[in-house]
Amino acid sequence: MSCARRQLLRATSNLRSTTIRVSSRVTPLLARQATNSARAFSSSSQSKFVALRAVDNSIASVNARHYSSKTYPEHQLIAMPALSPTMTQGGIGVWQKKVGDEVVPGDVLVEIETDKAQMDFECQEEGYLAKILADTGAKDFPVGTPIAVLVENESDIAAFEDFTVEQAAPAPAPAAEEKPAEAPKAEEPAAPKPAAEAPKVEQPKPAAPAPAAAAPLPVAYAPQSASGDAFTDIPTTNMRRIIADRLTESKQTVPHYYVTTEINMDKITKLREVLNKAGDGSYKLSVNDFIIKASALSLKQVPEVNAAWQGDFIRQYNNADISIAVATPTGLLTPIVTGVEGRGLSDISNTVKDMAARARNGKLAPHEYQGGSFSISNLGMYGVKHFTAIINPPMACNLAIGATTQKVVPDATKEKGLAVRNVMEVSLSSDHRVVDGAVAATWLKAFKGFMENPLKMLL
Repeated sequence: MSCARRQLLRATSNLRSTTIRVSSRVTPLLARQATNSARAFSSSSQSKFVALRAVDNSIASVNARHYSSKTYPEHQLIAMPALSPTMTQGGIGVWQKKVGDEVVPGDVLVEIETDKAQMDFECQEEGYLAKILADTGAKDFPVGTPIAVLVENESDIAAFEDFTVEQAAPAPAPAAEEKPAEAPKAEEPAAPKPAAEAPKVEQPKPAAPAPAAAAPLPVAYAPQSASGDAFTDIPTTNMRRIIADRLTESKQTVPHYYVTTEINMDKITKLREVLNKAGDGSYKLSVNDFIIKASALSLKQVPEVNAAWQGDFIRQYNNADISIAVATPTGLLTPIVTGVEGRGLSDISNTVKDMAARARNGKLAPHEYQGGSFSISNLGMYGVKHFTAIINPPMACNLAIGATTQKVVPDATKEKGLAVRNVMEVSLSSDHRVVDGAVAATWLKAFKGFMENPLKMLL
């Protein structure tokens, strides 16, 4: 091999080793820069808070760069979350944390009043509460409105003492560039005017009727009392307003009709007593448990009732998911017992008791009270003999249960031709768009059959 060729090979080898050394030094540096960039990006884009059982957590925290006349340390705005599909605004309950408190994953930050219940807003990250922007008792806060400020460093809390919601607004978009005004164009010679025509006489047009103004709410009676205030105005909660709007809409838009029947309760009363004695305290069946089970079995026999109005179509459900009306301090809730046709009486009883207790304490998740295919409203425990219930759209029916009372009825087997029976009145409210009268009557007949022969429910 010639001397010139050996020198060329040696130079090429040196060049390769130099390139490798440079690459080995540069690659870690680039990697560190990429890691720092990723860390900086994640610290400003990661969501800090989520709401327990929230339907949409995307607006639980506002992670954007904010501008104001004063520079604040790095922070995040905690926004009013959407805790149910129908929630558009909410109220502020009791704050479980105060300014300066440390927040760790799982801590309840504040109670939120939704359109259905009072729910806990839980934190899934850690930090310090620097500012509360919505005080306890505040109402009608739109979803997405900032309610608090969170910082990562405890030393940054004092900087947010004078922070306001207005300072949380993002910087306005830059104004569009103004274009220079165009020079005026020279006027073109006017076209010759046609010969004048005789003026046309226009016929007067009838004036359009003025739109009817919405009827104002009547002013409530306000009596005067010399001894002091004669009445107390109680502010409506967000949940109460939602209930009022939906029930009003139901009565105005859903064609209700009602079918009533009377049920002999003697056999259920005896069977309930026997089963409760056999349960040894593991369950305690109520009349309502038999009603729920009989309703589900009747829905399987007459599936046209287990349906909902959807405008362009009627949706018929395959399972009996029954909503049970429960009175709570803040309004009516309807927890749902799902798949009742496949549950036993003891399972139904224990489930209803658990859900009713959590409904009264505001601890139900949205999926536990939103939906359902059939409703039951029971006022029998209050001594109400008969009433009709308002349908809860889009469900097609609501079964109203009255009290069980004693009634003298004809009985040819008795010496005097009369007997005393335990009877209960029930009324089925139906949406005539979905359920025709004959269908409602057929369903009530099936329901009456199960209630008066309760052993059929156990088969």
